[in-house]
Amino acid sequence: MSSTDPFPSALADPGNAPAFSVTELAFALKRTLEDAFGHVRLRGEISKVTRHASGHIYLTLKDDKAAIDGVIWKGSVRGLKAQPEQGLEVIVTGRITTYPARSGYQIIIESLEPAGVGALLAQLERLKARLTTEGLFDAARKPALPQMPTVIGVITSPTGAVIRDILHRITDRWPARVIVWPVVVQGDGAAAQVARAIAGFNGLPPDGPVPRPDVLIVARGGGSIEDLWPFNDEALARAAAASKIPLISAVGHETDTTLIDYAAARRAPTPTAAAEMATPVLADLRASLSVAGGRLDRAAAHGLEGHRTRLAAAAAALPRLADLVELAGQRFDFAASRLAAALAANVAVQAQRLTGVAARLTPPLLSRPVDLAGQRLGELGGRLGASMARQQATTAQRADLPGLGLRMQQAVLRRLSREAAGLDRLEQLRRSVDPNRPLSLGFARVHRIDGTLVTAASALSAGDGLRLVFADGDRDVTVNGAAPSRKPPPAAAPAPSSAPQGSLFD
Repeated sequence: MSSTDPFPSALADPGNAPAFSVTELAFALKRTLEDAFGHVRLRGEISKVTRHASGHIYLTLKDDKAAIDGVIWKGSVRGLKAQPEQGLEVIVTGRITTYPARSGYQIIIESLEPAGVGALLAQLERLKARLTTEGLFDAARKPALPQMPTVIGVITSPTGAVIRDILHRITDRWPARVIVWPVVVQGDGAAAQVARAIAGFNGLPPDGPVPRPDVLIVARGGGSIEDLWPFNDEALARAAAASKIPLISAVGHETDTTLIDYAAARRAPTPTAAAEMATPVLADLRASLSVAGGRLDRAAAHGLEGHRTRLAAAAAALPRLADLVELAGQRFDFAASRLAAALAANVAVQAQRLTGVAARLTPPLLSRPVDLAGQRLGELGGRLGASMARQQATTAQRADLPGLGLRMQQAVLRRLSREAAGLDRLEQLRRSVDPNRPLSLGFARVHRIDGTLVTAASALSAGDGLRLVFADGDRDVTVNGAAPSRKPPPAAAPAPSSAPQGSLFD
């Protein structure tokens, strides 16, 4: 034998050769096998997958006639293009070695990839079914998109047409701030970077220096199934489902579907459609506000007209003042006429009784009783006249119907005045909240080209583009330079005056 032969030459002559131990033979076979098959590629179907607590993965590769054990060390698991699963057909690369403790051979797998698109899709369907069973894609656990976001987070590549399309669409529709988290969207590290970006946006404090987005967009252009495969990663799908911020998935074209589409709050067919889902149209909101203002005006006018109609109906149901006064006057006149006749009749009756009594008395005895009766009759007449005067005054005071009608008319006028004042206050409130009212007074609003409002001159620089909004339209302008320093004009000496100046508000 040659000098490289792992077996000693003594083995060729068993007659005088010493016996080797099992370990010596096992390791001699191990060296021979590793030297002959140092690096191989195998294609087969995975079976008996075992994930050890140490992080190593043990499996068996088989075809229709043979099988071989395989092991994936912990350090190689993260770099695999696909995770080993029962029944998945794969192509593995590694080195052949033996396991002396069991007198068997195995392959140490260094890389593993699915054997074709069909295997990829089969693996994806199994993963999708497992996550669906967990309830990861349930619609009830997905947050709703905000109607008017102020900050939008975009997770995509900082270069390319995707980010330009999203920014252009958002600028045209809604004045929102856009924060871009740059990531790679293809390759081995894409899924991990996108998952970290989603977690990073969710970890921002609401009141921090970098505002927390109201909605997130994960976007990527179209590509093959291999190009889009990072977005089928299980860890990325779980990160999207755990996002507290509503997430819109816009990966690939309309016909492309990835696992993140099921985990996101909404799926958009294109990145441009994702920008449209995330933002309303400012012009539509202004039109809706105008329509609501018109409805408010019509409702106020209708309410006022209704109050007027009900007031007129209530006034028509009241009796006329003249009818009340004439009826009471008639009763007073009737009572007064009867009172005079009754007094005359009573005086006649009393006189007749007095005459009868006087006829029965003798002349000597008649003078004093007659005098006393006449005196008493006079007193009674005086008291009766005073009583009649008081009764007439009381009756006239109670029958003051013209005064009652006047008080009723004043009460109606006060009620109308209060209702009119309330309507005036509503109209003043409506005018005070109208954002375009100051424009009719000669003021103008200053916006940047992207629609954001400018509130301070210190926020502007030379060359900035601005849009001035007036009552009858808007104009685009450009800042020429810094604001010139203006010194206050010297105070003029007061002119002599013969009389003091009066106040404008006197």
